[in-house]
Amino acid sequence: MVKEKRSASPSVTVRSFITAILVVLVLMVLTYVLTFFIPSGEYARITDEAGNTVIDPEAGFTFTEGALPFWKWCLSPFLVLGADGGGMIAAIIAFLLVIGGVFNCLDKCGLMKYMLDRIVFKFGKAKYKLLSAVAFFFMAMGAFIGSFEECIPLVPIVVALSVSLGWDALTGMGMSLLAVGCGFASGVCNPFTVGVAQGLAGLPMFSGIWFRLICFALIYALLMFFLIGHAKKAEKGIVSMTAKGNFEKDPRMDKALTCFGVILGVGILAVLSSGFITALQDYTMIIVAVMFLVAGVSATLVSGASGRFLAKNFGSGTVAILPAVLLILMASSVKYTLTEAKVLDTILYYAVEAAGGLPTWLIILFIYLIVLVMNFFISSGSAKAFLLIPLIVPMAQLFGIEPQLCVLAFAFGDGFSNVFYPTNAALLISLGLADVSYTKWAKFTLKFQTANLILTSLLLLVGLAIGYR
Repeated sequence: MVKEKRSASPSVTVRSFITAILVVLVLMVLTYVLTFFIPSGEYARITDEAGNTVIDPEAGFTFTEGALPFWKWCLSPFLVLGADGGGMIAAIIAFLLVIGGVFNCLDKCGLMKYMLDRIVFKFGKAKYKLLSAVAFFFMAMGAFIGSFEECIPLVPIVVALSVSLGWDALTGMGMSLLAVGCGFASGVCNPFTVGVAQGLAGLPMFSGIWFRLICFALIYALLMFFLIGHAKKAEKGIVSMTAKGNFEKDPRMDKALTCFGVILGVGILAVLSSGFITALQDYTMIIVAVMFLVAGVSATLVSGASGRFLAKNFGSGTVAILPAVLLILMASSVKYTLTEAKVLDTILYYAVEAAGGLPTWLIILFIYLIVLVMNFFISSGSAKAFLLIPLIVPMAQLFGIEPQLCVLAFAFGDGFSNVFYPTNAALLISLGLADVSYTKWAKFTLKFQTANLILTSLLLLVGLAIGYR
């Protein structure tokens, strides 16, 4: 029997919090020290036809004066809220608090346990097929509509399901967060990376999709090999009594589950439609948060809970998740420190200069590396596209590399490391919700990330050899 039992209600435990906060604190200190050794500088920027601020390659880069006072670095986790991108950080925090409150209500009223028992009863004998299907769903969400943070509410459910099926929390994280990160990076129709990057590179929207679909299939196959192998090693007996066939249906709980599923389903459909309705793309996180809140509150009440019970447990759920807010602010301060000290552009400038003497086949891999490095500091795919594409595409074209291949390298560099770097808010949130320390997660995913880096590098070289455009 599995010894690892957990509640589906998200909270940040002391162990995972201390580990994460130490990792992020070390990164904050190293980043600040870095500002004393890297000279300040900045690229000239212009406004394109769509009103976006992008780097002007013709005006180039100039060294400037810049420094970040110590007091400003100390307050950077809070000052970041008033900086560029602060609105998104505030939205993520509000999103997280809603998740904490809703899940605690669903857990305390017994609805989460009932749902998990029902799933185990139905799929317990075909659980590896279920694993493959769940991972494919999350990969598709990332690849076709660019969902990433929006999938966070589903992570605790998948983790609890994984444990109920006799696996561990890492398997559940792999089925959900790791899978959505892989899909996001394959970028089949991802509007936030491929869509934006192709627009900046002067390419038709979502052109070259055939090769990205091949990449998606190969990455999915690698992910399944990794996850199923780990699940079989971690596999123990199924915890739930449903494994013995003792599951009994509860009409009230079934009604509550239907209520929750229908309302949340409407939100997911809205997110899916954002791939066709561009006006919705800036509001997907808000849509998911609102629909998740309405679904959770409605389902809790339908299950028979009182309004007082709802208010009490929603409040305690948000309090339990508060430590993750501090982690998000601290992680976000890394980019703030480099931007305020004006060294982020300098790092990019030196990287681009270093590419000048490389052979063509190394140039495309170096572009991949540049995006991987910049993703450590800037987690937003769209923000990185505006920063990098105006530089790397003209540079690549000088060496005969097609813009389409640059976009693919950009998508690869942006996506996979989102679920590895401790500066990514979604990763920190998910680790806290799953009670998994960062060091444990890094050790778990390192083999996959290494194998995936080799696979995607080979795919870029294949794309270069066939003249992918």
